[in-house]
Amino acid sequence: MAKLKYLDLRNEVIATCLKMNEEGINQGTSGNVSVRTPEGFLITASGVPYHRMKPEHVVEMDLDGGYVGEYLPSTEWRMHMDIFKHRPEAGAIVHTHSVYATALACLKKDIPPFHYMIGIGGGTTIRCSDYAEFGTQKLSDVMLKALEDRSACLLGNHGQIAFGPNLEKALWRAGEVETISHQYWAALQAGKPVILSKGQMTSVLARFKTYGKQPDELGKDDAPAVQAPVRRDAPKKSARAAESKPVKKAKR
Repeated sequence: MAKLKYLDLRNEVIATCLKMNEEGINQGTSGNVSVRTPEGFLITASGVPYHRMKPEHVVEMDLDGGYVGEYLPSTEWRMHMDIFKHRPEAGAIVHTHSVYATALACLKKDIPPFHYMIGIGGGTTIRCSDYAEFGTQKLSDVMLKALEDRSACLLGNHGQIAFGPNLEKALWRAGEVETISHQYWAALQAGKPVILSKGQMTSVLARFKTYGKQPDELGKDDAPAVQAPVRRDAPKKSARAAESKPVKKAKR
């Protein structure tokens, strides 16, 4: 067998699949994972249990629908390929049949902004796509529509899909979609959830964009995610810096 390309990435894909099941957001072989490469992407093979998966079961594909190797890619390769083609910011994708997200998808329910963490999907809602049969171009098409200006969506009568800049972030986002789905489901059992306003969500989304950034990384017009307390050990300007500061000449 020829030497496998991207061995480290293949192992990362397998580790992500195992963690996906360990975290309880997927069952059996129902989900799939992919990661972008310079030539296209790597995706899990069809029907291979994750605990038996080896690097050769992570299939190399291009963005024109071609694959390399002895194993067929996941039946959902079209969804992954089309996200990579249409969303350049996507570096990795996680698709799962997590319980609560799937339950809402079977009710054809968008998740409204009942909680500010809805912003993890990139907008003020997490949309649910129309139903289309698995593995078809139609499913990919309705998914792309639901993902407009979003980084996650529910798939009608199917499950959920989420992407991020890397495998870690994609898996995190899929986990957050399941959590928010569970919370929405629980809130519906107790009554009608209060929905946040457009203005409230606009503020949240602006702050989400700077989450994880330090003060010196913020732009002039960025909304800080952290309303920072006073730093007690702020470094003082060095004597050298003070000396190098230009002295204003006195006016005559």
